[in-house]
Amino acid sequence: MRLKPIGVIHTPFTEALGTPIQPDAIPGSEGQVEVFPEYVAGLKDLDACERIWLIFWFDRAAPAKMVVVPYMDTVPRGLFATRAPCRPNPIGISPVRLIRIEDNILHVAEVDILDGTPLLDIKPYVPKFDCREARAGWLEELAARACETRADNRFYKSS
Repeated sequence: MRLKPIGVIHTPFTEALGTPIQPDAIPGSEGQVEVFPEYVAGLKDLDACERIWLIFWFDRAAPAKMVVVPYMDTVPRGLFATRAPCRPNPIGISPVRLIRIEDNILHVAEVDILDGTPLLDIKPYVPKFDCREARAGWLEELAARACETRADNRFYKSS
């Protein structure tokens, strides 16, 4: 299996410490997604979407741990029951708001991704498909605090 970045995500967040842990935590946070020239034709019709999924590589995440203490919690949880970035395949997803597209640059808001993160893919956010009522297990009672919670360095490589 080989993954190849299709671009780079640029944001105001240069380190994990203090970065929002969910996209809607900082409604005013904006960034740019630089799509490499050979992929620009793939942006056709994307400007009609209000939201898009950014799929990216957690390039600064620490090695995978199967049990972690997630943000907003004090209880050790199985990695796959969390959104911690220290995963066997450190792939992240984030549903950002698309403001506009200028050439190969996507201007986005509600971004929670570190600056310089490799972009793997872009997909349209489709509410009919992507917004389902469902149980969220242990996260349900803590989800309301996500907007106030910021990342620390627990899941990232030491500098």
